[in-house]
Amino acid sequence: MMRKVLQKLGKADETKDEQFEQCVQNFNKQLTEGTRLQKDLRTYLASVKAMHEASKKLNECLQEVYEPDWPGRDEANKIAENNDLLWMDYHQKLVDQALLTMDTYLGQFPDIKSRIAKRGRKLVDYDSARHHYESLQTAKKKDEAKIAKAEEELIKAQKVFEEMNVDLQEELPSLWNSRVGFYVNTFQSIAGLEENFHKEMSKLNQNLNDVLVSLEKQHGSNTFTVKAQPSDNAPAKGNKSPSPPDGSPAATPEIRVNHEPEPAGGATPGATLPKSPSQLRKGPPVPPPPKHTPSKEVKQEQILSLFEDTFVPEISVTTPSQPAEASEVAGGTQPAAGAQEPGETAASEAASSSLPAVVVETFPATVNGTVEGSSGAGRLDLPPGFMFKVQAQHDYTATDTDELQLKAGDVVLVIPFQNPEEQDEGWLMGVKESDWNQHKELEKCRGVFPENFTERVP
Repeated sequence: MMRKVLQKLGKADETKDEQFEQCVQNFNKQLTEGTRLQKDLRTYLASVKAMHEASKKLNECLQEVYEPDWPGRDEANKIAENNDLLWMDYHQKLVDQALLTMDTYLGQFPDIKSRIAKRGRKLVDYDSARHHYESLQTAKKKDEAKIAKAEEELIKAQKVFEEMNVDLQEELPSLWNSRVGFYVNTFQSIAGLEENFHKEMSKLNQNLNDVLVSLEKQHGSNTFTVKAQPSDNAPAKGNKSPSPPDGSPAATPEIRVNHEPEPAGGATPGATLPKSPSQLRKGPPVPPPPKHTPSKEVKQEQILSLFEDTFVPEISVTTPSQPAEASEVAGGTQPAAGAQEPGETAASEAASSSLPAVVVETFPATVNGTVEGSSGAGRLDLPPGFMFKVQAQHDYTATDTDELQLKAGDVVLVIPFQNPEEQDEGWLMGVKESDWNQHKELEKCRGVFPENFTERVP
């Protein structure tokens, strides 16, 4: 779409690469499938943890009701311990052999996605430089100096584009083909671990059954019998129920076995099913991470801590331009650095979860249209780091999530790149003035755009 706009403006020729476009489609499909698999795998692990807790509680109940003088008490306790260890081992191996591999696999995608977007921008620069050079060559009055400079810019733009293009042409098909082996290994690991787990669990259940059968034999005279319950329409008449006069099944007393569900309305409050851990623990939404190549080594502690019941994301707040003294906001005083609020206890306790801290950019507080602590030097209506304004002269359709969508006449507030090394020649970083005035959210509104589509305005 970007190239089509430039062609209509007469500033670029079209470079088609249908094979590369197909590779990009495959890449996006592979990323979507991998993300879903990771999400479902985490849900599966959460279910394993919940089942482990339920099994542990049930065994604890058995240990409490098993009286000290009953035979087999030590064996029953040992079986309960092994049951707990088996669940823990199963969960740990799922994390090591499936989830960590899953995270490493997905760790490749953010960097490649960023490079695909950058390749698109370099292609625009290359097409534009080529068109400019050809226009000077075919002009009636040739300017040799301009032609030489245009040729130099063309060679430079072509070299940068081709280097990125060749690398991606090799990596994308290789990544696409790797998905088969990855899916096979992942599901084979899960299936094998689950099979072994159930085999070992079956042995423990058989041992427990043998212990209980032995207990029943030694206390046979006191075996529990299922007794008939009185009918709802007739009062109970002792333990002996009368036989029906005609043998009709309708006259047989109703027998409720202990595994049947309770009638509606008769359940006790404790009988309600507990909510899953994911329903009980909903942390705050996490902002998107900064653009950089993520580490492909995922620490085990980061994965395990996701399933701890006390998980609270650690939030680290950094203030780019914090004044020397504490700022007063709405009659209150911000705490000095290092001071701990009462609500910070849970966050500090969660520091051991080894999760990466979430960095939130904050800016000086504003009261009555002024920026406190900065002696009025900042302006409320401009984003931090504002440099100058430009106005779009042509429509521009964004081709990636980090680009701005422009219409002719849009005013853009230009700001510096967070990382100067990410700035490409001919591209600026900014936020549309309309979006800034409406939302005041720099992280969600800013993006890059081609400088040659705009003109600087006062």
